[in-house]
Amino acid sequence: MKCMHCSGRMKKATAPFHIDRKGYHLSLDVVPAWVCAQCGEPYFEERQVRDIQRLLTQLDKQTAGLASAA
Repeated sequence: MKCMHCSGRMKKATAPFHIDRKGYHLSLDVVPAWVCAQCGEPYFEERQVRDIQRLLTQLDKQTAGLASAA
């Protein structure tokens, strides 16, 4: 597998994931990913993307409840 960014070789490893969204910050330090050995660009597999999306959906619901309680 080649990196879409620099054409380097991809290897199985872990990578962090960070996002600022709707008034909160989510930081995951260790997410399984394919990481480019040359430039370090991470690519997450479908399962990890689904898990992150599910987590974001849950957090959106919880933070919406906090905003309406204020």
